[in-house]
Amino acid sequence: MAFKFTILFAACIAVASAGVVPVATPLAAVAQVEEYDPHPQYTYGYDVKDALSGDSKTQVETRDGDIVQGQYSLNDADGYRRIVDYTADPINGFNAVVRREPLVAAVAAAPAVVAAPAPIVRAAPLAAAAPLAYAAAPAPIVAAAPAPIVKAAPLVAAGPAIVKTQFASPLISYAY
Repeated sequence: MAFKFTILFAACIAVASAGVVPVATPLAAVAQVEEYDPHPQYTYGYDVKDALSGDSKTQVETRDGDIVQGQYSLNDADGYRRIVDYTADPINGFNAVVRREPLVAAVAAAPAVVAAPAPIVRAAPLAAAAPLAYAAAPAPIVAAAPAPIVKAAPLVAAGPAIVKTQFASPLISYAY
């Protein structure tokens, strides 16, 4: 068995040295160097207002070096708009201030104004109308006689009921 392995190994070495199998290039030559920005800067934002679903949210964020500032807002289910202002920097870390504002501005109640009472106007008397005529006389109401009360025969007590139950198994037999 060791002889077969030695022959196979020698054949692989011979094929590789003959140039039939391509040799892999070193990985260090293929790797690319990424660019590093020592002072990154960006600004982005979005605004969503969907009248069909009622979804409304916004966000704005800016970065200048290691300092990030932003704000986002959304409508909560309880009728308030949540507004979050945040900052992040290497000295103070991440800090956020949350505010809540009602979606519908409160309407101040106007003072009650009492108007002068309106004058009473009397209408002219109604003219006498002709009496109403019926097309047919109503059917007379006939009182029905009450139904007779029928008494049933008394129940007869029959003695105690005897029920026999039998349970059998290959090991135990019961009779009740």
